[in-house]
Order: sequence, then C-alpha cells, then structure tokens
Amino acid sequence: MAKPKRKYVCQACGSVTHRWQGQCADCAEWNTLAEEAPQTVFSAKHDLSSGGRGIAFEPLDAPSERLERRGSGIAEFDRALGGGLVPGSAILMGGDPGIGKSTILLQVAAHIARAKAEVVYVSGEEAAGQVRLRAERLGLSDAPIKFAAATSVRDILTTLGDMDSPALLIIDSIQTMHSDQIEGAPGTVSQVRGCAFELIRYAKQTGVTLVLVGHVTKDGAIAGPRVLEHMVDVVMSFEGERSHQYRILRSLKNRFGPVDEIGVFAMAGQGLEEVANPSTLFLSGREEQVAGSAVFPAMEGTRPVLVEIQALIVRLASGATPRRAVVGWDGGRLAMLLAVLEARCGLSFSTAEVYLNVAGGYRLSDPAADLAVAAALVSALSEKPLARDAVWFGEVSLAGEIRPVAHAAIRQRESAKLGFGQAFGPAGGLHGQPGVALTELTLLPNLVDRIMSEA
Repeated sequence: MAKPKRKYVCQACGSVTHRWQGQCADCAEWNTLAEEAPQTVFSAKHDLSSGGRGIAFEPLDAPSERLERRGSGIAEFDRALGGGLVPGSAILMGGDPGIGKSTILLQVAAHIARAKAEVVYVSGEEAAGQVRLRAERLGLSDAPIKFAAATSVRDILTTLGDMDSPALLIIDSIQTMHSDQIEGAPGTVSQVRGCAFELIRYAKQTGVTLVLVGHVTKDGAIAGPRVLEHMVDVVMSFEGERSHQYRILRSLKNRFGPVDEIGVFAMAGQGLEEVANPSTLFLSGREEQVAGSAVFPAMEGTRPVLVEIQALIVRLASGATPRRAVVGWDGGRLAMLLAVLEARCGLSFSTAEVYLNVAGGYRLSDPAADLAVAAALVSALSEKPLARDAVWFGEVSLAGEIRPVAHAAIRQRESAKLGFGQAFGPAGGLHGQPGVALTELTLLPNLVDRIMSEA
C-alpha cells in the first residue's frame, strides 16, 4: 500500500494542495491552508464494481406522497422560501454578525411551536441563559421550544433518535458543530462538510425541516466549503446595514421555489417586523423635488419594489483626481455607464466626483436599473430635477441603445398602484396601464436631450 500523502485544505474556499504555501492559489487568501489527516491511498487494483448492495430504480411518474409546505407564521419569511417550509428540506441561512439571523429564526420557531408542532433549537454559540434573555425581550418565553446548547453532532443525533422527529430543527451555527469522527477543529472545511452531511441525511430520512445558520466571510460569502451550498436545498442571505433598521431576506438558491425572492423586515424593539409594502418604505422622505433623484421599479423574484436612486456630481479643480463612490449598486457597471454617457452623449464626468446611492440600504443587481441610474446622473449633472411622478427602467448597451427588460408590465402596474403617472422605458418594452403616460426611449441621447430641454 502506498504511503499516504499530506493534504492541505484552504479554509476559505476548500481547495486542496499537497504542499503548504502562504497564499491559496485558487481564492488568493493568505494563511488559510491547514493540514488535514491524510487519507489512505488505494492501489490501482482497488475495485468498487462488486460487493455493494443493489439499489431499486423507479419511474418518474411513480406515485409518491405529496409534500405539503408548512407555514412559518411570518408571511415575509414564507414568501422568501417560495411558500413555506418543505418537509425534509435543508435550508442554509447566512448573514453578517448581528444582522438578526438568530432573532428571525427564534420568532419562526416560536410561531411553529405554538401551532402544536415540535421544534428543536440547538445553539453552539450561546448558552441557554442568553437565548432565554432574547426570548423574554421578544415576548416568546412561553413558546414550547425544545432548546439545547450543544456542539457535538453525535450527541445531537443520538438525542433526536430517542424522540419523535420534530417538525423543525435549527442548528445555530454549522461552523460551531463538531464530529469526533473527523479530525480538525470546529469550523474547518472537513468538519463543516462532515457535520452538515450527517445533519442533512437525518433530515432527508425523517422528513424534518433543517435550518443551518452559516457564518460569512468579510466578502459576504458563506464561510466554509462551497460544497455546503450544493448540499442544501435552499440558500438564503440576510442582508442590510446595521445602521439601518431594515433587513432583506433573499433567496439565492431554492429547489422548491423561485430564486431571488425577498422578504422585507424592520428591526424593532420586539424583534423583526414584517414590511408588507416595501415600495412605500424605500420611497419615504421624497417630499422635495431635487436634482439627481430617479425612481426605479426593481424586480425581486416575483415581487416589484420601487426604490429611489440618488446621484450627486461635484466639480473639482483642474488636476485633482475624481472619486467614484457607489452604495447599493455595482461599481463596475457605474464606470461603464459613465463611459457610455461620455462617448455617446458628449457629457463630461472626467473632472467631477460621482456619488451614487440606493436609498434605504437596498442593493440592486437588476440590469434594468441602467436607465434610472443614467437619468439620475444626467439630472445631477444638469441640476434639473426629474418629474416626481416618473419611473425609469431599461438596460443600456455600450452602443448607447436602451434595450427591453423582463416583467415590464408588472413594473408599471406596481408604479401605477403607488400613484406614478409617467413611465420611461425602452421602445417596445412598455405596456399601457390606466392613468400612466408612456414615453419610449430608443437611444441614451434621447434621454439626455429630454432632461436637458426641460425647464
């Protein structure tokens, strides 16, 4: 038998190398390679083609029990999941420290437990007294939740095996779990992968809905091996600035529902409260008509959300290096849009600082925001306010064309519901709504001419 080789695993991305080095070659992180126990190297004669147990194949149309979703009691949480909790599913929820992951899960656990369903909450980060204090603050002390502070996966699964399977199992967090069958400290790639596999297997076998809380890196990605996101059925991200009271629960992967669906919450003294109409939330405070402000109807999954895009242009003295600062949007896309405005429309931003902000701590990834951003930039540059009752949407190409985007009718319908009477968008991409005046724009210079010519 060949001698086992040493193996070094990156704790940031999970890549494997057979020699230690200061920087990971795959993710470029420093000092993240840790040695793991070598595995037995089998000879070329090792054969897996015999000696196994036969498996039974089934047709796709074979009759099976229909899985009924279970409501969490929180409509925005169910919306982000695509309609509720699916029995036997594994959900991974990530988010920045202090964003409210444990708070929202404790609220969900309390709602389900009060509905006469058994809920088990296992915390590896907090003691029982700390969780009780939070439950008292949230008014959830009377909820019949079975709570335990533990980190051993063997102990957790043994205890669960001696009782009736719960409806919901929450593990907070997967990075604190430890298996005595795997070498390495809690949080290492091998421990996270192994512990998650055992917990997910238990959930699939018993029909328990499993929720794993995951830590995030400084870049916002869920810590641990990328394979963890492949193993689970749903990946959710809890977003928001801690300086703002608003939080967004976003679905990044969902095998049972639409992707990029969101639920919106507001942090209050009694925990996280649902926000039924996010559009009014993100548009609050627009009393005065100022230059550099444009309203964009964004699409998050199946939900339209109106947000305000704010731009500020500051002229500099000659020779100074201008800044480009973006909050809530892609900085690379802003640079591209500025280049298109200079090359195709003759506007000069090279001697000006450009600041762009999406109000309310919202983060946009929709390419249809291009036209709204361009309108805000041109308005700020010309110091001419846009119409207060107008919305803007459309994708801008490098040639300066304004191209159609998906869900135009839904965007306009939500805009009309909130009292916006004008819609500016791409030619062929607008659909009439009662009380809404439509203006089609083919090229970016059409937008510039319209704003510049307004009194």
